[in-house]
Amino acid sequence: MQKRRVGVIGAGWVSAYHLPAWQKRSAQAEIVAIADPSEAAAQARARAFDIPAIYADVATMLAREHLDIVDICAPREAHAELVRLAARAGVAIICQKPLATDFAAAKALVADVANTTLMVHENWRFRAWYRRLREWLDAGVVGDIRQVSLEFLSSGMIAGPDGQRPALVRQPFFRNQQRLLVMEVLIHHLDTLRFLLGEMDVVAARLERSNADIVAEDVAAITLRRRSDGVLVQVMGNLAVHGAPPAPRDHLRIFGARGTIELDGNQLTAFGERPQAEQFDADLVYQGSYDAAIAHFLDCLDSGKPFETAPADNMETLRLVEAIYALAQFDPTQEPR
Repeated sequence: MQKRRVGVIGAGWVSAYHLPAWQKRSAQAEIVAIADPSEAAAQARARAFDIPAIYADVATMLAREHLDIVDICAPREAHAELVRLAARAGVAIICQKPLATDFAAAKALVADVANTTLMVHENWRFRAWYRRLREWLDAGVVGDIRQVSLEFLSSGMIAGPDGQRPALVRQPFFRNQQRLLVMEVLIHHLDTLRFLLGEMDVVAARLERSNADIVAEDVAAITLRRRSDGVLVQVMGNLAVHGAPPAPRDHLRIFGARGTIELDGNQLTAFGERPQAEQFDADLVYQGSYDAAIAHFLDCLDSGKPFETAPADNMETLRLVEAIYALAQFDPTQEPR
């Protein structure tokens, strides 16, 4: 089988995780070019990953390189424009989440590129502990589910002795995001909960901002209801928790009639009738989720099977995100609390 030619769009932070994933699938695809407005960033990635061509302009890369695939790693504000551009070039596309900055824009985009081969790169659900958790649920480890609780807590938005907020040092673009915690971070958890539990609706939502160095929310309390049986799912995200570590981690508990499953960071444990436990290497799982998402994309291209995170599926996650913002009525002009 001839290798597919891949062009990467975006040489920023997240591309450092996409590029190793492509290299691990070198039998199926090869990266032949990378495009970024920053020549220095593109050159750095090209040197590190032995990419033969760099471009400042995506259209030029598409015209010259005869690509089969583009991987869009650019900021979310550019996703819709780049997907349309790649669709016109007739290439297969994998695009970092979200497809657009809001639900309406994503809906219009999906309609415009309906005949394009497109997968959303939503890799959180591909984390190894969540794949194992899904296996346990499918095997009936907890029995009928009664309640679900997910916490994502961090002290990253609390200034340290040097006056710096660790979350903003690690990801400076958080400062100016018009939609922050839900659209940028909890979107992953909402998608993963859908993968684990099925479709849900938003019952209630409250969003807050903890500091004046950001313009959008970094505190969220969300209640979801599973459509199939009415089970309530509580999601709490807070990046300004005193006593929490700067680097957040997932704490998910699924309470059932026969047992409980708890994911606490990298430790997955089942209690009750069928106790079991598994500990994961967090660093391997993080990179592994990118590896698995890109492997899934390539394998589906080869087999013709549908993408797990196809646009239609991802729109359901974006529908939840939009409902949260609509219900919360967050006002960025209010003083931080």
